[in-house]
Amino acid sequence: MRVIPLSASAGISGFESPASEYLQQSLSLDELLVMHPSATFIGRAAGDSMQGAGIYDGDILIVDRHVEVRHQDVIVANYNGEFVCKILDKRNRQLLSASEYYQAVPIQEWDEFSIEGVVVHSVRLHRQCVLLEQ
Repeated sequence: MRVIPLSASAGISGFESPASEYLQQSLSLDELLVMHPSATFIGRAAGDSMQGAGIYDGDILIVDRHVEVRHQDVIVANYNGEFVCKILDKRNRQLLSASEYYQAVPIQEWDEFSIEGVVVHSVRLHRQCVLLEQ
């Protein structure tokens, strides 16, 4: 994939072809988004509870199992048999949504809970991909 090094404002009504003025640089999305290939997986967000963190229904999540989990990280976890994407409140041992419409969920000692990884990137699809609909 070739990238043209320019920023384009979404409010621009028109501009010349950037290819005529700029050199192209090579870019691999794998190299840009995946720091630890053997410890990284891709998931798909479902629901509206993380919109305040910029994660919307249908977004692609790049999840890294290798990075150290910190307080307030956005994580993917197995919570009582269900995969969830939430903000981890390590100090109060609870899962937070990024929406005022959802309550914090305490992590009790009897809960089945494991952190699957930290969400390091999310990718927004503006047109659904047939491969991801399966």
